[in-house]
Amino acid sequence: MKPGDLIEVETKDKQLKGVFMPNSSEKKLVIKLTSGYNVGILKKNIKKSKVLKEYEEKKVKKGEHKHQKGKKTITILHTGGTVASKVDYETGGVVAKFTPEELIEMFPEIEKVANIKSRLIGNFMSENLRFEDYNKIAKVIKEELEEVDGVIVTHGTDTLHYTSAALSFILQGLSKPVLLVGAQRSSDRGSSDAAMNLICAVEFMVNSKFNEVGVCMHRAMDDDFCVILPGLKCRKLHSSRRDAFKVINEDIVGEVDYRTKKVHIFRGFENKSNDIVLREFNPDVKVGILKVRPNIFAEELEIYDKFDGLVIEGTGLGHISILTHKENEKIYSKLKKLCKKMPVVMSTQCIFGRVNMNVYNVGRELMDIGVLGNYSDMHPELTYIKLAWLLSNFDDKEVKELLHEDLRGEFNKRLSTSHLD
Repeated sequence: MKPGDLIEVETKDKQLKGVFMPNSSEKKLVIKLTSGYNVGILKKNIKKSKVLKEYEEKKVKKGEHKHQKGKKTITILHTGGTVASKVDYETGGVVAKFTPEELIEMFPEIEKVANIKSRLIGNFMSENLRFEDYNKIAKVIKEELEEVDGVIVTHGTDTLHYTSAALSFILQGLSKPVLLVGAQRSSDRGSSDAAMNLICAVEFMVNSKFNEVGVCMHRAMDDDFCVILPGLKCRKLHSSRRDAFKVINEDIVGEVDYRTKKVHIFRGFENKSNDIVLREFNPDVKVGILKVRPNIFAEELEIYDKFDGLVIEGTGLGHISILTHKENEKIYSKLKKLCKKMPVVMSTQCIFGRVNMNVYNVGRELMDIGVLGNYSDMHPELTYIKLAWLLSNFDDKEVKELLHEDLRGEFNKRLSTSHLD
């Protein structure tokens, strides 16, 4: 047997069927079950095994994909993740497939809907991305949108909502659709959401007038609908479920019925001329996020002395312990000094709802020393991205003013605060 073969293995107490995978151990055999999970079996426990089907890799010829008149053209940019990937049985790893021909071989439905271009930016683990990578992705998007009707960015899910927020700020004057697409389950698993998410993203671009940065992922655990989320107002809320991404303090943009391919739009889009200006991040800007919790210590704030800005992920309506105890008084004193050196912005770790520092005494004390962010409904990660982007492009006075302005749709003006007053 060779890597990639479909095999059947019989042990003393069970019979297993799956794909033979390469591994470094001489004492065990590894197979990938239909569920997508790998199972190691000690060779000494195997009674018999046989090959059910030999592996034959299909060779895809470059240049087979031809432009079709009358169809929109979409570029799929790859930054990593599991959307456009498959098992490489020579190495046993999951590798990216990013040429147009390879994509169409994996997802033939997309060719029926649009002309597909493809380009590899890099193969990043999303947790390794830095501000300079956001700039790089945005530059390539701008280049592609000069020639195509929309851009899809494949992306790892762990920090996808950071990137969607960053691109929303960088791409000033965007008039064509940009959708980030991820997958929670790798493409070699039977429960993968990769194909559905990508196909629905293409369908939505072709059949809507969407002209912003958004995210396309599963609406629920089943395979009925994908949802389009605003790039600035969504967040990953589950580590493994296929419907991990949810809208935050806003309405969804639309959805796609995967079975019928019907597109539903839930709001209108502003008409804009295609004149993108890049307002990039300064890779050297340092912004911290401090998560508030019981028994926090003042010395934890000392690291931020050399930073350019700080986001406080406060409790409730936007609080941090500054009263009652001596240690809390030290925190208050330290925050007061930080507020004189840099923008210190309050967000809420509740995720949903607004900050309102007018309600309790602790909030009013924080505002008195210069803590910003009152009435913001931006979740902490969005607050972090906006603050870093502002610090990259504006002076201190402008940063403090623009923090409270709705620049790209980061505030929901319709979210009521009456119940807090």
